[in-house]
Amino acid sequence: MKTGYVFHEHYLWHDTGTSAQMMAPGPFVEPGLHIESPASKRRLNGLLQVSGLARELTAIDPQPVTREDLERAHTSQHVDTIIELSKVGGMYAGPQAPIGRGSFEIALLSAGGCWAAMAAVAAGKVDNAYALVRPPGHHAEPDTAMGYCLFGNAPVAIRRLQAERVLDRVAIVDWDVHHGNGTESIFLDDPSVLTISIHQDNLYPVGRGAIRDIGKGKGEGFNLNIPLPPGSGTGAYEAAFDRVILPALRAFKPDMIVVTSGFDGAGFDPLGRMMLNSDCYRRLAQRMMDIAAELCGGRLSMTHEGGYSEGYVPFCGHAVMETLSGIRTSVVDPMSEHIDEWGWQALQPHQDAIIAAAEPLVAQLQARLRAKS
Repeated sequence: MKTGYVFHEHYLWHDTGTSAQMMAPGPFVEPGLHIESPASKRRLNGLLQVSGLARELTAIDPQPVTREDLERAHTSQHVDTIIELSKVGGMYAGPQAPIGRGSFEIALLSAGGCWAAMAAVAAGKVDNAYALVRPPGHHAEPDTAMGYCLFGNAPVAIRRLQAERVLDRVAIVDWDVHHGNGTESIFLDDPSVLTISIHQDNLYPVGRGAIRDIGKGKGEGFNLNIPLPPGSGTGAYEAAFDRVILPALRAFKPDMIVVTSGFDGAGFDPLGRMMLNSDCYRRLAQRMMDIAAELCGGRLSMTHEGGYSEGYVPFCGHAVMETLSGIRTSVVDPMSEHIDEWGWQALQPHQDAIIAAAEPLVAQLQARLRAKS
Protein backbone atom coordinates (compact mmCIF):
# COMPACT_ATOMS: atom_id res chain seq x y z
CA MET A 1 0.00 0.00 0.00
CA LYS A 2 1.07 3.57 -0.68
CA THR A 3 0.12 5.57 2.40
CA GLY A 4 0.21 9.35 2.56
CA TYR A 5 1.27 11.15 5.71
CA VAL A 6 0.63 14.79 6.61
CA PHE A 7 2.58 16.49 9.38
CA HIS A 8 3.97 19.97 9.94
CA GLU A 9 6.06 21.44 12.73
CA HIS A 10 3.65 24.35 13.08
CA TYR A 11 0.95 21.95 14.31
CA LEU A 12 2.98 21.67 17.50
CA TRP A 13 3.15 25.47 17.88
CA HIS A 14 -0.58 25.97 18.50
CA ASP A 15 -0.46 27.43 22.01
CA THR A 16 -3.22 26.25 24.35
CA GLY A 17 -1.71 28.08 27.32
CA THR A 18 -1.43 27.02 30.93
CA SER A 19 -4.01 24.91 32.67
CA ALA A 20 -4.36 22.00 35.03
CA GLN A 21 -5.12 19.41 32.37
CA MET A 22 -8.55 20.78 31.37
CA MET A 23 -9.15 23.22 34.25
CA ALA A 24 -8.33 26.89 33.87
CA PRO A 25 -5.93 28.28 36.51
CA GLY A 26 -7.61 29.97 39.43
CA PRO A 27 -7.41 30.61 43.18
CA PHE A 28 -7.50 26.87 43.86
CA VAL A 29 -6.10 25.52 40.57
CA GLU A 30 -2.34 25.60 40.17
CA PRO A 31 -1.29 26.41 36.57
CA GLY A 32 0.24 23.58 34.61
CA LEU A 33 0.27 22.15 31.11
CA HIS A 34 -2.98 22.17 29.15
CA ILE A 35 -4.10 18.64 28.34
CA GLU A 36 -4.40 19.44 24.61
CA SER A 37 -0.67 19.96 24.35
CA PRO A 38 1.65 19.02 21.48
CA ALA A 39 3.13 16.09 23.41
CA SER A 40 1.09 13.13 22.16
CA LYS A 41 1.31 14.30 18.55
CA ARG A 42 5.04 14.95 18.79
CA ARG A 43 5.62 11.54 20.32
CA LEU A 44 3.51 9.79 17.67
CA ASN A 45 5.49 11.47 14.92
CA GLY A 46 8.67 10.58 16.79
CA LEU A 47 7.73 6.91 17.01
CA LEU A 48 7.04 6.84 13.27
CA GLN A 49 10.55 8.21 12.75
CA VAL A 50 12.46 5.90 15.08
CA SER A 51 10.60 2.79 13.90
CA GLY A 52 11.54 3.58 10.31
CA LEU A 53 7.91 3.53 9.20
CA ALA A 54 7.98 7.23 8.29
CA ARG A 55 10.52 6.47 5.56
CA GLU A 56 8.02 4.12 3.94
CA LEU A 57 5.23 6.70 3.87
CA THR A 58 4.52 9.28 1.18
CA ALA A 59 4.92 12.76 2.62
CA ILE A 60 2.07 15.12 1.77
CA ASP A 61 2.67 18.82 2.30
CA PRO A 62 -0.27 20.67 3.87
CA GLN A 63 -1.44 23.90 2.30
CA PRO A 64 -3.58 26.44 4.21
CA VAL A 65 -7.23 26.54 3.31
CA THR A 66 -8.82 29.87 2.45
CA ARG A 67 -11.53 31.91 4.13
CA GLU A 68 -13.86 30.81 1.37
CA ASP A 69 -13.16 27.20 2.32
CA LEU A 70 -13.91 27.91 5.99
CA GLU A 71 -17.19 29.64 5.21
CA ARG A 72 -18.57 26.55 3.49
CA ALA A 73 -18.71 25.01 6.99
CA HIS A 74 -18.67 28.00 9.37
CA THR A 75 -20.31 31.39 9.69
CA SER A 76 -18.43 34.51 8.68
CA GLN A 77 -18.79 35.85 12.21
CA HIS A 78 -17.10 32.75 13.64
CA VAL A 79 -14.18 33.15 11.25
CA ASP A 80 -13.85 36.82 12.25
CA THR A 81 -13.82 35.86 15.93
CA ILE A 82 -10.98 33.38 15.49
CA ILE A 83 -8.98 35.90 13.45
CA GLU A 84 -9.30 38.60 16.10
CA LEU A 85 -8.60 36.36 19.10
CA SER A 86 -5.62 34.86 17.34
CA LYS A 87 -4.01 38.27 17.11
CA VAL A 88 -3.78 38.57 20.90
CA GLY A 89 -3.79 34.95 22.13
CA GLY A 90 -4.28 33.76 25.67
CA MET A 91 -8.06 33.71 25.24
CA TYR A 92 -10.87 31.19 24.88
CA ALA A 93 -12.60 31.13 21.51
CA GLY A 94 -15.47 29.04 22.85
CA PRO A 95 -16.23 26.42 25.51
CA GLN A 96 -13.01 24.52 26.31
CA ALA A 97 -11.34 26.07 23.25
CA PRO A 98 -8.15 27.97 24.13
CA ILE A 99 -6.52 29.99 21.37
CA GLY A 100 -2.98 31.29 21.19
CA ARG A 101 -1.29 34.01 19.23
CA GLY A 102 -1.12 32.86 15.61
CA SER A 103 -3.50 29.95 16.10
CA PHE A 104 -5.70 31.11 13.20
CA GLU A 105 -2.93 30.53 10.68
CA ILE A 106 -2.10 27.15 12.21
CA ALA A 107 -5.78 26.18 12.09
CA LEU A 108 -5.83 27.03 8.38
CA LEU A 109 -2.88 24.69 7.94
CA SER A 110 -4.58 21.98 10.01
CA ALA A 111 -7.70 21.99 7.85
CA GLY A 112 -5.45 22.27 4.81
CA GLY A 113 -3.58 19.16 5.87
CA CYS A 114 -6.83 17.23 5.98
CA TRP A 115 -7.77 18.55 2.55
CA ALA A 116 -4.35 17.63 1.13
CA ALA A 117 -4.62 14.09 2.47
CA MET A 118 -8.11 13.58 1.07
CA ALA A 119 -7.20 15.16 -2.25
CA ALA A 120 -4.18 12.89 -2.65
CA VAL A 121 -6.34 9.83 -2.00
CA ALA A 122 -9.07 11.04 -4.36
CA ALA A 123 -6.51 11.66 -7.11
CA GLY A 124 -4.97 8.20 -6.69
CA LYS A 125 -1.59 9.59 -5.69
CA VAL A 126 -1.77 7.40 -2.56
CA ASP A 127 -3.99 4.49 -1.59
CA ASN A 128 -4.88 5.96 1.78
CA ALA A 129 -3.63 8.74 4.05
CA TYR A 130 -3.32 9.94 7.62
CA ALA A 131 -3.24 13.62 8.56
CA LEU A 132 -1.55 14.13 11.94
CA VAL A 133 -2.86 17.65 12.43
CA ARG A 134 -3.49 20.08 15.27
CA PRO A 135 -5.63 21.83 16.44
CA PRO A 136 -8.29 19.10 16.14
CA GLY A 137 -11.65 19.78 14.56
CA HIS A 138 -14.63 17.53 15.25
CA HIS A 139 -16.15 19.62 18.08
CA ALA A 140 -16.13 22.96 16.21
CA GLU A 141 -19.70 24.07 15.58
CA PRO A 142 -20.66 26.18 12.55
CA ASP A 143 -20.75 29.31 14.73
CA THR A 144 -18.32 28.65 17.59
CA ALA A 145 -15.12 26.93 18.63
CA MET A 146 -15.50 24.14 21.15
CA GLY A 147 -13.62 21.34 22.86
CA TYR A 148 -10.09 22.36 21.76
CA CYS A 149 -11.33 22.68 18.15
CA LEU A 150 -11.33 25.97 16.23
CA PHE A 151 -12.60 24.84 12.81
CA GLY A 152 -14.01 21.57 11.56
CA ASN A 153 -10.99 20.17 9.75
CA ALA A 154 -12.71 17.24 8.06
CA PRO A 155 -15.92 19.15 7.17
CA VAL A 156 -13.96 22.07 5.69
CA ALA A 157 -11.90 19.65 3.60
CA ILE A 158 -14.93 17.67 2.45
CA ARG A 159 -16.89 20.79 1.51
CA ARG A 160 -13.93 22.02 -0.55
CA LEU A 161 -13.57 18.69 -2.37
CA GLN A 162 -17.29 18.69 -3.09
CA ALA A 163 -17.06 22.26 -4.40
CA GLU A 164 -14.15 21.18 -6.58
CA ARG A 165 -16.33 18.31 -7.87
CA VAL A 166 -13.74 15.81 -6.71
CA LEU A 167 -16.14 14.03 -4.35
CA ASP A 168 -19.89 13.70 -4.13
CA ARG A 169 -20.88 11.26 -1.36
CA VAL A 170 -18.63 10.99 1.68
CA ALA A 171 -18.97 8.91 4.84
CA ILE A 172 -17.39 10.01 8.10
CA VAL A 173 -16.70 7.51 10.89
CA ASP A 174 -15.74 9.26 14.14
CA TRP A 175 -14.15 6.87 16.66
CA ASP A 176 -12.97 9.57 19.07
CA VAL A 177 -14.24 8.84 22.60
CA HIS A 178 -16.16 12.15 22.56
CA HIS A 179 -19.16 12.78 20.34
CA GLY A 180 -18.39 14.48 17.03
CA ASN A 181 -20.94 17.23 17.63
CA GLY A 182 -19.43 19.81 15.30
CA THR A 183 -19.24 17.41 12.37
CA GLU A 184 -22.82 16.34 13.07
CA SER A 185 -24.06 19.95 13.16
CA ILE A 186 -22.34 20.95 9.93
CA PHE A 187 -23.83 18.06 7.96
CA LEU A 188 -27.08 17.66 9.92
CA ASP A 189 -29.37 18.38 6.95
CA ASP A 190 -27.05 17.14 4.19
CA PRO A 191 -27.76 13.69 2.67
CA SER A 192 -24.52 13.77 0.68
CA VAL A 193 -22.46 13.13 3.84
CA LEU A 194 -23.14 10.19 6.14
CA THR A 195 -21.93 10.97 9.66
CA ILE A 196 -21.37 8.16 12.17
CA SER A 197 -20.07 8.75 15.69
CA ILE A 198 -19.21 5.95 18.12
CA HIS A 199 -18.41 7.46 21.51
CA GLN A 200 -18.74 7.20 25.27
CA ASP A 201 -22.31 8.02 26.20
CA ASN A 202 -22.87 11.61 27.33
CA LEU A 203 -19.20 12.28 28.03
CA TYR A 204 -18.67 15.45 25.97
CA PRO A 205 -20.55 17.47 25.02
CA VAL A 206 -23.21 16.57 27.55
CA GLY A 207 -26.59 16.17 25.89
CA ARG A 208 -25.24 15.36 22.43
CA GLY A 209 -24.80 12.11 20.54
CA ALA A 210 -27.99 10.23 21.43
CA ILE A 211 -29.27 7.42 19.21
CA ARG A 212 -32.41 9.45 18.51
CA ASP A 213 -30.37 12.24 16.86
CA ILE A 214 -30.55 11.11 13.23
CA GLY A 215 -30.31 14.38 11.29
CA LYS A 216 -33.01 16.71 10.07
CA GLY A 217 -34.70 17.80 6.86
CA LYS A 218 -33.13 16.21 3.82
CA GLY A 219 -30.40 14.83 6.07
CA GLU A 220 -32.77 12.87 8.31
CA GLY A 221 -31.51 9.31 8.59
CA PHE A 222 -27.99 10.22 7.48
CA ASN A 223 -26.62 10.84 10.99
CA LEU A 224 -25.92 7.82 13.19
CA ASN A 225 -24.84 7.82 16.83
CA ILE A 226 -23.67 4.83 18.86
CA PRO A 227 -23.30 6.02 22.48
CA LEU A 228 -21.54 3.14 24.24
CA PRO A 229 -21.57 2.86 28.05
CA PRO A 230 -18.42 3.79 29.99
CA GLY A 231 -16.15 0.78 30.39
CA SER A 232 -16.74 -0.56 26.90
CA GLY A 233 -13.84 -2.51 25.48
CA THR A 234 -12.78 -4.23 22.31
CA GLY A 235 -15.81 -6.55 22.24
CA ALA A 236 -18.30 -3.69 22.25
CA TYR A 237 -16.44 -1.61 19.67
CA GLU A 238 -15.94 -4.47 17.24
CA ALA A 239 -19.57 -5.55 17.58
CA ALA A 240 -20.74 -1.99 16.89
CA PHE A 241 -18.59 -1.81 13.79
CA ASP A 242 -19.77 -5.18 12.49
CA ARG A 243 -23.47 -4.71 13.25
CA VAL A 244 -24.03 -0.98 12.64
CA ILE A 245 -21.14 0.91 11.07
CA LEU A 246 -20.14 -1.48 8.29
CA PRO A 247 -23.77 -2.19 7.22
CA ALA A 248 -24.47 1.56 7.16
CA LEU A 249 -21.45 2.16 4.96
CA ARG A 250 -22.54 -0.62 2.61
CA ALA A 251 -25.97 0.95 2.32
CA PHE A 252 -24.61 4.45 1.65
CA LYS A 253 -21.84 3.48 -0.84
CA PRO A 254 -19.64 6.58 -0.43
CA ASP A 255 -17.00 7.88 -2.82
CA MET A 256 -14.59 8.07 0.11
CA ILE A 257 -14.51 7.09 3.77
CA VAL A 258 -13.05 9.59 6.23
CA VAL A 259 -12.16 8.49 9.77
CA THR A 260 -11.92 11.27 12.33
CA SER A 261 -9.43 9.44 14.45
CA GLY A 262 -9.18 10.10 18.17
CA PHE A 263 -7.24 7.71 20.39
CA ASP A 264 -8.90 8.78 23.63
CA GLY A 265 -10.91 5.58 23.70
CA ALA A 266 -7.70 3.85 24.79
CA GLY A 267 -7.47 2.37 28.25
CA PHE A 268 -4.94 4.85 29.62
CA ASP A 269 -6.55 8.06 28.38
CA PRO A 270 -7.18 10.62 31.17
CA LEU A 271 -10.37 12.01 29.61
CA GLY A 272 -12.15 8.81 28.56
CA ARG A 273 -13.33 5.73 30.41
CA MET A 274 -13.07 3.14 27.65
CA MET A 275 -10.71 0.16 27.41
CA LEU A 276 -9.26 -0.05 23.90
CA ASN A 277 -5.67 -0.97 23.10
CA SER A 278 -3.51 -0.50 20.03
CA ASP A 279 -4.40 -3.96 18.71
CA CYS A 280 -8.09 -3.04 18.72
CA TYR A 281 -7.37 0.17 16.81
CA ARG A 282 -5.37 -1.96 14.38
CA ARG A 283 -8.39 -4.23 13.82
CA LEU A 284 -10.79 -1.29 13.45
CA ALA A 285 -8.46 0.29 10.89
CA GLN A 286 -8.37 -2.99 8.97
CA ARG A 287 -12.16 -3.03 8.91
CA MET A 288 -12.12 0.47 7.46
CA MET A 289 -9.60 -0.54 4.81
CA ASP A 290 -11.60 -3.63 3.86
CA ILE A 291 -14.91 -1.78 3.56
CA ALA A 292 -13.25 1.04 1.59
CA ALA A 293 -11.81 -1.55 -0.81
CA GLU A 294 -15.27 -3.10 -1.17
CA LEU A 295 -17.18 0.14 -1.71
CA CYS A 296 -15.01 2.95 -3.04
CA GLY A 297 -11.80 1.67 -4.54
CA GLY A 298 -10.00 1.73 -1.20
CA ARG A 299 -10.31 5.50 -0.82
CA LEU A 300 -9.75 6.03 2.89
CA SER A 301 -8.39 9.08 4.69
CA MET A 302 -7.93 9.62 8.41
CA THR A 303 -7.63 12.89 10.31
CA HIS A 304 -6.22 13.13 13.83
CA GLU A 305 -8.53 14.31 16.61
CA GLY A 306 -8.19 13.62 20.36
CA GLY A 307 -6.07 11.35 22.52
CA TYR A 308 -4.41 12.68 25.65
CA SER A 309 -2.16 9.95 27.00
CA GLU A 310 1.32 11.12 26.01
CA GLY A 311 2.73 7.64 26.49
CA TYR A 312 0.03 5.54 24.89
CA VAL A 313 -1.33 7.55 21.94
CA PRO A 314 1.87 6.90 19.94
CA PHE A 315 1.35 3.12 20.06
CA CYS A 316 -2.28 3.40 18.96
CA GLY A 317 -1.44 5.77 16.11
CA HIS A 318 1.56 3.71 15.04
CA ALA A 319 -0.57 0.55 14.91
CA VAL A 320 -3.06 2.31 12.64
CA MET A 321 -0.26 3.57 10.39
CA GLU A 322 1.21 0.07 10.15
CA THR A 323 -2.23 -1.20 9.12
CA LEU A 324 -2.77 1.50 6.51
CA SER A 325 0.65 0.88 4.96
CA GLY A 326 0.69 -2.91 5.32
CA ILE A 327 4.12 -2.68 6.94
CA ARG A 328 4.88 -4.21 10.33
CA THR A 329 7.87 -2.82 12.17
CA SER A 330 9.69 -4.03 15.25
CA VAL A 331 7.64 -1.75 17.54
CA VAL A 332 6.01 -3.63 20.41
CA ASP A 333 3.23 -2.06 22.47
CA PRO A 334 4.26 -2.84 26.07
CA MET A 335 0.71 -2.43 27.42
CA SER A 336 -1.58 -3.99 24.79
CA GLU A 337 -1.65 -7.48 26.31
CA HIS A 338 -2.21 -6.00 29.77
CA ILE A 339 -5.26 -4.07 28.57
CA ASP A 340 -6.61 -7.26 26.97
CA GLU A 341 -6.48 -8.88 30.41
CA TRP A 342 -8.75 -6.28 32.01
CA GLY A 343 -12.15 -7.49 33.10
CA TRP A 344 -15.25 -6.92 30.95
CA GLN A 345 -13.35 -6.64 27.67
CA ALA A 346 -15.82 -8.97 25.96
CA LEU A 347 -19.18 -7.61 24.80
CA GLN A 348 -21.43 -7.24 27.86
CA PRO A 349 -25.26 -7.48 27.87
CA HIS A 350 -25.81 -3.80 28.65
CA GLN A 351 -23.44 -2.84 25.82
CA ASP A 352 -25.14 -5.27 23.47
CA ALA A 353 -28.46 -3.60 24.26
CA ILE A 354 -27.17 -0.22 23.08
CA ILE A 355 -25.82 -1.71 19.85
CA ALA A 356 -29.13 -3.51 19.28
CA ALA A 357 -30.94 -0.19 19.76
CA ALA A 358 -28.70 1.39 17.12
CA GLU A 359 -29.10 -1.38 14.53
CA PRO A 360 -32.48 -0.05 13.25
CA LEU A 361 -30.63 3.12 12.17
CA VAL A 362 -29.28 1.12 9.24
CA ALA A 363 -32.78 0.20 8.08
CA GLN A 364 -33.82 3.86 8.40
CA LEU A 365 -30.86 4.86 6.26
CA GLN A 366 -31.72 2.25 3.66
CA ALA A 367 -35.31 3.53 3.55
CA ARG A 368 -34.11 7.10 3.02
CA LEU A 369 -31.82 6.01 0.22
CA ARG A 370 -34.65 4.11 -1.49
CA ALA A 371 -36.87 7.18 -1.22
CA LYS A 372 -34.21 9.33 -2.86
CA SER A 373 -33.61 6.94 -5.78
